[in-house]
Amino acid sequence: MDDFLKIFFPEVYKRKQEHLKETDYCKYDNQILTLFTSSLYFAALISAFGASHITRKKGRKASILCGAVSFFVGAVLNAAAKNIAMLIIGRCLLGFGIGFSNQAVPLYLSEMAPAKIRGAVNQLFQLSTCLGVLIANFVNYGTAKIHPWGWRLSLGIATIPAMFMFIGGLFLPETPNSLVEQGKLEKARQVLEKVRGTTRVDAEFADLVDASNAARAIKHPFRNLLSRKNRPQLVIGALAIPAFQQLSGMNSILFYSPVIFQSLGFGSGAALYSSAITGGALVVAALISMTFVDKFGRRAFFLEAGVEMICVMVAVAITLALKFGQGVILPKGIGIFLVIIICIFVLAYGRSWGPLGWLVPSEIFPLETRSAGQSMVVCVNMIFTSLIAQCFLVSLCHLKYGVFLLFAGFIIIMTCFIYFLLPETKQVPIEEIYLLWEKHWFWKRYCSSEENGIELKNGDKV
Repeated sequence: MDDFLKIFFPEVYKRKQEHLKETDYCKYDNQILTLFTSSLYFAALISAFGASHITRKKGRKASILCGAVSFFVGAVLNAAAKNIAMLIIGRCLLGFGIGFSNQAVPLYLSEMAPAKIRGAVNQLFQLSTCLGVLIANFVNYGTAKIHPWGWRLSLGIATIPAMFMFIGGLFLPETPNSLVEQGKLEKARQVLEKVRGTTRVDAEFADLVDASNAARAIKHPFRNLLSRKNRPQLVIGALAIPAFQQLSGMNSILFYSPVIFQSLGFGSGAALYSSAITGGALVVAALISMTFVDKFGRRAFFLEAGVEMICVMVAVAITLALKFGQGVILPKGIGIFLVIIICIFVLAYGRSWGPLGWLVPSEIFPLETRSAGQSMVVCVNMIFTSLIAQCFLVSLCHLKYGVFLLFAGFIIIMTCFIYFLLPETKQVPIEEIYLLWEKHWFWKRYCSSEENGIELKNGDKV
C-alpha cells in the first residue's frame, strides 16, 4: 500500500513511481523491506525450541495459548507502529506466535484424530491457514481504499483471530498422548473415549502408555532424534520435507504475489485482487487434499503435483524471458495467462507440499521424539522460509526469469526424493509407523528390529 510505503519505505515508494525508468524485476529490491517480511520467520525459528519444551512438559494446549497471546500483542504493536523498529518488533512477536502454533497444532490434530481420517483432520490446519490468507487478501483489498490509515486497520485486524484462538484454546481438551506423557492416565483415557466415541479403546490406550513409558526413559529427546534408528524421521520429517516445502517457491509467490502482479503491470488494486484469486485457489486445493488424501495416499499427491509444478515454473520463466523486463507494461493477454498458470501452481502446491509438508512430519515421529521432532520441523521450515523471503526479491532482480527455473530444478529434486525415500503412511496407526521403516528398501538398514532399542537415562537399552 502506498500510504504504508511512504511512511516506512520512502525509497521503495519513489522507485515504484519511476516505473518506466528501470527494469521492473528490481522495483521492490530493498533489504529492509524484505527484513520486515522475514523477521517474522526468524522469530518463529527461535521460538520453536522454547515451544518444544512447553509442548512436551505443559501440553499442546499451553503452546496454543502462548501462540495466541503472542499474535495479539504483535498485531497491536504493528497497528500502532510509528517507526521501523516498532514494526519489526511486532512482526517478531507474530513470529513467536507462529513458532508456538506450528509446533503444537499439527501435533494436536494428529494425536486427536483416528488413523483412518488422520490425514483429513490434520489438514484442517492447512485449510484454516489458506482461509486466513484468502480473508487477509480481501481485507487488504478493502483497507487499501482507506487513506491514509488503511494499512493500520489491515495489520490491527489480526487481533481478531488471535482472540478466537485464545478463547477457543481455553475450551480445548488436552490430547490423550500428552496427558499420558504427563502421567494423567485416568484423564487421558476419558479424553480418548470421548474423542473416539466408544469405551473400547484398550488397545490404543495400551499403545499410548507403552509409547509414553519409552518417551519418559529418554533423557535427551533432541540427541535421541539423531540416533541411527531415527535416521528416516530425521532426514525425511525434520530436514528434507520442511526445507523442500519452501524450496518449491510457493511462499515466494504467496508473500509477494501483490508485488509480482504489480511488477507485471497490474495496478495496485488489481494486484491485490489477483492475490485474492490465488488465495481462493489455495483454499480449493486444501479441500481437494482433505477429501482424497486418505483415499489416494500421500505419495500420489506429492508426485503428480510435483510434475505440474515443474511445468508451471518453466512456463512462467519462458513467458517472462520473452515478454518482460524492459520497463514496459505486459500485454493484457500475457498478464491473464500468468495469473492462470500461477493459480494452477497454487492448486498443485495446495494439495501436496502445502498440507502434506505438515501432515507427514507430524505422523512419522515416535512419541519419545515427537515434540523435539516437530520443533526441528518448524525450525528448518522457518530457516528456509526466512532465507527465501529475504533472498527472493534480490534474486528476482539479478536472476530475472532464471529464479523460476531455479525453483523448477528444486522441485525435480524434491519429487525424486519422495519417489525413492518416502513410504506410504495413509491409514497406518501413528504408533505403528516405525514398522514402515523396517520394511523400506533403503531405511531398513537403519531401522532393523535388533537396532530398535531405546536408550535409557542410565545408558542401558530396552
